[in-house]
Amino acid sequence: MKTLVFQRDEKKNKVIVTCSDGDVSVYSHCAYCKQCKGVRVGNRVVSTPQMQALNDVRKGVAGDDNLMNAAMLFNTLIRDGTAIECADDDNRGYIGLY
Repeated sequence: MKTLVFQRDEKKNKVIVTCSDGDVSVYSHCAYCKQCKGVRVGNRVVSTPQMQALNDVRKGVAGDDNLMNAAMLFNTLIRDGTAIECADDDNRGYIGLY
């Protein structure tokens, strides 16, 4: 498991990490990647809410709006966090979640 530290650009409201694919936006890239396992907030790692929401939708336990709520919660975690925990130990790069 890799820890990808955030590089924040407050003027452009961007958060970037250095991935195998190069420098990518956390909001538009990591949020939809199967390799993303969590967000480091303080001393703990919070698992990505998108994975749980996607599993619930696939099981038929939750509606599609849960995915939107999970994405909003992910954005909140990014705002408060310092790094992404990434399972890309083989340097394969982005793998789509959906």
